[in-house]
Amino acid sequence: MTAADATPPAPDVSQRLAARMRPAGSEVMYQQWRDLLFLHWEYSVAAIQATLPEGLFVDTFGGKAYLGVVPFFMQNIRPRFLPAVPGISDFMEMNLRTYVHDRAGVPGVWFFSLDANQWLAVKIARRFFHLPYEHAEMKSSRTAQGRICYESLRTGARANGARCVFDYAPGAELPQPAPASLEFFLVERYRLYSSAPDGLRRGAVFHEPYPLCHAEVAAWDENLLPLDGFTPTGRPPDHVIMSRGVDVTIFPLERV
Repeated sequence: MTAADATPPAPDVSQRLAARMRPAGSEVMYQQWRDLLFLHWEYSVAAIQATLPEGLFVDTFGGKAYLGVVPFFMQNIRPRFLPAVPGISDFMEMNLRTYVHDRAGVPGVWFFSLDANQWLAVKIARRFFHLPYEHAEMKSSRTAQGRICYESLRTGARANGARCVFDYAPGAELPQPAPASLEFFLVERYRLYSSAPDGLRRGAVFHEPYPLCHAEVAAWDENLLPLDGFTPTGRPPDHVIMSRGVDVTIFPLERV
């Protein structure tokens, strides 16, 4: 094995905390993320690493890698110099993700897919952010008590007819996670990586730390995993948590 092939060390706590700082430079977009359900399964490090582009490495916690399914709601999406547009700026989104770092030890998220029910958002994110967005038919409902029923059915070439259904509600509030905790590892992610035609890109987001709470989940499934080439685990999620949401500032991609 050459030095170039060797896996670099995982980010330390100082590097993870540094990623939360607001980046230098001008933002390009504003977003609001609401009612995020984080479902995570432990998964084979080798299986995940085999899917990653050159220059990215599986980020692990206690030697374990994770796949996450995150359904949530996007609101008031707008470019820096334009207002939100009714019918376009609010939509549903669900992603399948894992956690990675680059050779410099910058921690981030790698998305295997991002399903959304706003076709324009899908096209823009694919074109300008090189992210694997997929169009989906999605719907949701809420009870007076705040319980959310969330459904998604992907359309297009990467569809298999499987419907993803989640029924969840926020529970008791949780304290901010310690930097060395699993909760911090899974949710406090401020960089995303994407693969452009001419190489790897990294984008930054900035927001206050997630306000976290327990999640009362009545229905869940792993149907998103085979849509993106992974074998379902056949077991309940290994970690479940929820956030009522954050206001997010988006920064431009940079070459890694």
